[in-house]
Amino acid sequence: MAAGASFSLSAGKKSPVVQITTQKNDHPPGSIYTQLGVKPLINARGTVTIIGATKMLPEVEKAMKAASLEYVQLDELMEKVSERLSVLTGAEAGIITTGATGAMIVACAGIVTGGDPDKLWQLPDLSSMKDEVIIPSYSWTAYESSVKGVGVRMIEVTTVDELKKAINAKTALVLVLSGEQSENGPLSLAEISKIVQPNGIPILVDAAAEGLENPNPHLQQGADLVAYSGGKYLRGPQCSGLLLGKKSLVDAAWVTSAPHHGFGRGYKVGREEIVGMLAAVEMWFKRDHQNEFRVWTNRLLTIQDKLKNIPGLKTTLRQPKGRSNPSPDLWVEWENNKIPLTGFEVENLLWDHTPRIAVSGAGSFLPFPPNLKPNILVNSSQLSEGEEMIIGNALLTIFSSPPPQKNPPLAPGTDLSGNWKVHMKYAAGSDDHTFQLNQSGNRIAGMHTGSFVARKIEGEIHGADIVLRSAYREKGVRLSFEFSGKATASSMNGTVQMGEYGKATWQATRST
Repeated sequence: MAAGASFSLSAGKKSPVVQITTQKNDHPPGSIYTQLGVKPLINARGTVTIIGATKMLPEVEKAMKAASLEYVQLDELMEKVSERLSVLTGAEAGIITTGATGAMIVACAGIVTGGDPDKLWQLPDLSSMKDEVIIPSYSWTAYESSVKGVGVRMIEVTTVDELKKAINAKTALVLVLSGEQSENGPLSLAEISKIVQPNGIPILVDAAAEGLENPNPHLQQGADLVAYSGGKYLRGPQCSGLLLGKKSLVDAAWVTSAPHHGFGRGYKVGREEIVGMLAAVEMWFKRDHQNEFRVWTNRLLTIQDKLKNIPGLKTTLRQPKGRSNPSPDLWVEWENNKIPLTGFEVENLLWDHTPRIAVSGAGSFLPFPPNLKPNILVNSSQLSEGEEMIIGNALLTIFSSPPPQKNPPLAPGTDLSGNWKVHMKYAAGSDDHTFQLNQSGNRIAGMHTGSFVARKIEGEIHGADIVLRSAYREKGVRLSFEFSGKATASSMNGTVQMGEYGKATWQATRST
């Protein structure tokens, strides 16, 4: 048994409840990240994966540590965890998954295979299986797009009539993103349920950034399955999630996921994550959420008070709307004639601050375009005590004494209007793209065509220095390229930042 953790069992309605008693947990001095040469940060963005998302509850930490000390058969463990999740959430059943996205993937695989191992080993070949997923247009995100990996075809609908026409013998499920549209829009979850339930078509809801309610509002409105992230407001393990809903479908999803071999073997949760996530759910129904919200609000008020006397600057405390991301934010905006900075520049100044501070989109993937407006957003839900003072003081310094304005831009060294052949060199491969550019003064606009899609491109040239940015955001796709380098009348070359996908190099030659 780990020092500092003890267990007792008390009777639940269906299975024992693990109760964890914790003592002080002593951590080694210094940061494990600085020892690796990585700079830690203050998270003033919220539960965003790229900067670490949530802070696990102490009860979750202790549960995971205790779970690591003994062995257990995972099917037996998940069966009992499912029973306990049913008691806690009011759903028929539940399993722990690899995040909300993992929950959606194994749910989709479970629905199309029905828990049949022959069909499981056939994936992603869906011959003889239902292979169409209907998705309302408002539900497209990068996460919903991931279910395509099962092999299904996504059928987009925007109206009730389109939904009715889309239903056929090949329809496997309807995938809905929880939010304002699913609650009150013309193609709401309740309306979708009325149409598809008579056809026996299950509905899967993505409620990743929400907390839990009993009874579950999505299941009450007609959903069959609901996916949640464990690494957001539930404060469970970062790489965990929940799939709740109809027992037959939850069981089929479990069949398709690890530890079972086949398509879903990679979507593995260990005994530590399973027990840790259950502890997070147990704690969700014990936490004082009103007090947490007061703490978050007071931290923002502290930052707001620090900035109240800065000329040309305005702050607004914004309350959350709906169930997703239920925490307040501080909206900070300023007059450019008094504070000559863009939001992007302030984000970078805070990112380079010691300690590093992440606000708005800082530390995330390449924005397109960068926030050139005079505003930033501060979230307090993941701050530790005292970090609001660090943020307030850093912002006070930046806005009270902004860096001097840059020198006026240089005139363009050449005109890049025309068609260009672009050779891209990636980590372990290469490809050919094209640019079609139109230049007016320093400004450049046009189209960038890659092997996947064509997308708009824009940028500028100063002397021989060039920056071009392109992005594609349709149907959940997240492509963001920033080409930088040098240009002449007949050639260009440099480095391309590809957002979450790292860096590449590029060379371009004029084709016409």
